[in-house]
Amino acid sequence: MKITDLLRKDGIALGVDAADQNAAIDKLIELHSKVGNLKDAEEFKKAILAREEKGSTAVGMGIAVPHGKSAAVATAGVTAMTIPAGIDYKSLDGNPSKLFFMIAAPDTAADTHLEVLSKLMTLLMDQRFSQKLIDAKTADEFLAIIDSKEAAKDAEEAQKKAAAAAPAAPAAPSIRKLVGVTACPTGIAHTFMAAEALELKAKEMGIDIKVEKDGSGGAKDVLTAAEIADADAVIVAADKNIEMGRFDGKKVIIASTKEAIHGPEDLIKKAQAGDVAVYHHTGAVTKSETTSNESAGRKAYKHLMNGVSHMLPFVIGGGILIAIAFLLDDYSIDPSNFGSNTPVAAWFKSIGGAAFGFMLPILAGFIAQSIADRPGLAVGFVGGYLASTGATFASPGGDVPSAFLGALVAGFVGGYIVLGLRKVCEVLPPALEGIKPVLIYPLIGTLLIGLVMCLINPVVGALNAWISGVLTGMSNGSIIILGALLGAMMATDMGGPLNKAAYAFGLASLANQNETGYMIMAAIMVGGMVPPIAIALATIFFKNKFTAAERKSGPVNFIMGLSFITEGAIPYAAADPLHVIPSLLVGSGVAGALSMAFKCTLMAPHGGIFVFPVVGNVAMYLVALLVGSAVGCLLLGILKKNAQEA
Repeated sequence: MKITDLLRKDGIALGVDAADQNAAIDKLIELHSKVGNLKDAEEFKKAILAREEKGSTAVGMGIAVPHGKSAAVATAGVTAMTIPAGIDYKSLDGNPSKLFFMIAAPDTAADTHLEVLSKLMTLLMDQRFSQKLIDAKTADEFLAIIDSKEAAKDAEEAQKKAAAAAPAAPAAPSIRKLVGVTACPTGIAHTFMAAEALELKAKEMGIDIKVEKDGSGGAKDVLTAAEIADADAVIVAADKNIEMGRFDGKKVIIASTKEAIHGPEDLIKKAQAGDVAVYHHTGAVTKSETTSNESAGRKAYKHLMNGVSHMLPFVIGGGILIAIAFLLDDYSIDPSNFGSNTPVAAWFKSIGGAAFGFMLPILAGFIAQSIADRPGLAVGFVGGYLASTGATFASPGGDVPSAFLGALVAGFVGGYIVLGLRKVCEVLPPALEGIKPVLIYPLIGTLLIGLVMCLINPVVGALNAWISGVLTGMSNGSIIILGALLGAMMATDMGGPLNKAAYAFGLASLANQNETGYMIMAAIMVGGMVPPIAIALATIFFKNKFTAAERKSGPVNFIMGLSFITEGAIPYAAADPLHVIPSLLVGSGVAGALSMAFKCTLMAPHGGIFVFPVVGNVAMYLVALLVGSAVGCLLLGILKKNAQEA
C-alpha cells in the first residue's frame, strides 16, 4: 500500500485561507467527509480535539499533523491542506503552520495503514520535501511529489535491508554505537518523526544507531538484547511509559519526542560525551527481547514475570482494602459475614474484591501478551477470567475455579494459540492483513481458550469433590495429621481447588458447632495466614533471593497475612512455583499441625488477626503462626535461587 492509497485527490485543498486552528481542523474534517472516510464527523472531531488537548500536533518546521483514532472512522485515510500564509497552531517551535495532514484511523489495535502513515511522517522530516508540497499548485502535482519521494524512500530502505543482510565489517573503535526508543501517546505521528530525526542526524554525524518505534500497530525495529548490550548509550524519546527494565545498567538519556524532533544533535552529542547517568530499574523487568541461544526455561520465566508484574498492583491494592474492611467492621453483628457487616466495611471490601477480581485475568493476559504481543491480551484475559469463575460446558456460569494455576495455564496456552494462528494466517492474501488482529485472532483465539479452560475446570471440580470426601474420612483420625494437611492445602494453590476444598471443609465443620469443628477452622485460617507472612520475612532476611520490586512489595504481605489474605503470596508463587510453593506448603502445614496440637479453636470463618479475641488458646495460636511463618521463610532462603540466577 502506498501513501497515495490513503490520500486521494479529492482530499487535498491547496492555498487555503483559514482564520485559525479551529477553522483548519474543520476544513480537514470536511475533506475526510467528502471522500467518505467518516461515519460521524462530529464524533471524529471530538477525537481530534482530545488529541490536541494532550499536546499540539504541530510538530514545527511549518508542519501540523492532527490525528485521531475513533469508531467514527469508516475507512483509514489522510487529508492534506496548505495555508501559504500560515496560522498559529501552537507549534512546538513557535512558528506558524503551513502544511497540514489530518490522519483518520479506525479505533482498532492495528492495521496495515499504520505502516504507511509512519512512512509519511518520516518523509515530512525532509524540509525540502515539505516546502515542495507547500509550493504545489495542483492536487496532481502534490500527489506526484509524494509518489516520487516515497519511491526514493522505498529504494533507500531496500538498500538498508540489503546492507543489514550482508556480513558486517568490523567497526572502528572510535565509532559509537547507540540505540533508542521513540513513543508518543497515539503512536502515529511523533513516534516516527522523532525516530527519523535521530536516524538522519546520526547518519550525518557518522554514528551507528538503531531506533525502536513503539507505534500504534506494535513495536517496529525492536531492539534485541545483544544490540542493547553492545550500545554505548540509549536514547529514550517517549511521551508515554515504555518498558525500561531491559536498559538496567546502561547509560540512558530520557527525553521527549519534541526534543528528539527538534534537537536530535544535542541528544546524540550528549550520548557521545559519555556524561550520562547509568539507569537502574526499580521495578521488575517486564519485557526483554530474547536471544537465539536463550533457554526455553528462561523465555518462559520472562513471560511469567510479565504477567506477575502487571498483577502485583491488583493484589496489593485489593488486599489492603479488604484488610481495612476487617479493621472497620463489627464482628459481633454477624460472625459469618465479618468484613461486610457495616456499610463502610462492605464498601471497602467490595472495592478490594473488585481489584482481586481482575488479578487472574491480568496475570493470564500479560503472560499471553509477552508471548504473542498485543493480539495475545484478549485471549489471555478471557482464559484468566474463566480460570477464576470455573466455567465448564455443563455450568458456563462457573463451577469450581482453577484459580492461579489455571490462570498460568491460560496465559501460556493463550499466547501460543495466538502464535499458532499467526502462523496459519500467513497463507492468507495481503488484502486480509488488516482483519487479523481485530477479527481472526480475538475471535478464534477466544473460542479456543474457552474450549481449553472448559476442559480444565471440570477436572478441578472432580478433584475438589474427591478431596472433600477424603478430608471427611480423616476427621475421625489423628487431628494433628489433619491439621497439617489442611494447613498445607491452604498454601498449595492459594485460591485454587486444594485451597477452596480445605476452606469449604472448614465451613462445613463450623456448622457442626463442636470443638473439633472449631479446631479445624482454626488450623485452616492459620495455614492461610502463613504464606504471605513467610514471604514478607524472606524478603527481609534473604534479600538476594528477590528482585528489587519483590523486596519493595514484601512488607505489604505482613498486612495481608495477618488479615488472612493468602492471595498476597500469589505473585511470588507464580514467579517461582517450583521453589516457593513447597516452602510455603511446609510452613503452613507446620502451623496447622501446631494449632491442632494446641487445641486452638475458632468460630469465625475469616478475619485473621481481627478475630483473634475469639480464638481459643490465642497465645499458642500465635506461636503456631510464628513457627509456621519462620519455617516457610527459612525454606525460601534455602530453596530459592538468587534473583539474578532465576
